[in-house]
Amino acid sequence: MTQQKPSSNAYLETKVMTASPEQLQLMLYDGAIKFCEQASEAIKTKNIEESFNLITKAENIIMELNNSMKDEYAPEACANMRRLYLFCYDRLVTANLKKDLKALSEAIEVLRQLRETWLMLIEKLKEERSEEASGQEPELQMSTPSGPREEIGATINFEG
Repeated sequence: MTQQKPSSNAYLETKVMTASPEQLQLMLYDGAIKFCEQASEAIKTKNIEESFNLITKAENIIMELNNSMKDEYAPEACANMRRLYLFCYDRLVTANLKKDLKALSEAIEVLRQLRETWLMLIEKLKEERSEEASGQEPELQMSTPSGPREEIGATINFEG
């Protein structure tokens, strides 16, 4: 007997399976930020189990982003991104262990900045694709999550 997935899960699965690599990374940032914000509220209301689960989801997303880096394209940029991801991960672990709102806030701030930067890169990529279509050389190589889409979809399960 098979169980039916709730429509929100089916929608998310379709969204993940049809998203461009750039959109997948944006979804990961959005999911991490959302889970962190929800965790902040859970900590404020002393819902320890819920805050733990939400922060753990954000930690998983950060590790997915970190592990998906492709050093062969831009080793220095990847190293810098890894430092940011590991900083966020460290802040999330601290927030999870100590229910530390300041550490959680620091992770959220970095994630928001990374998301905004990613949006700018998406715009740049659109310009380059347009130039490429007109015969000009592209300048930007992007590294996006490379795991199987099903795995990425499980990572960004936005329910919670």
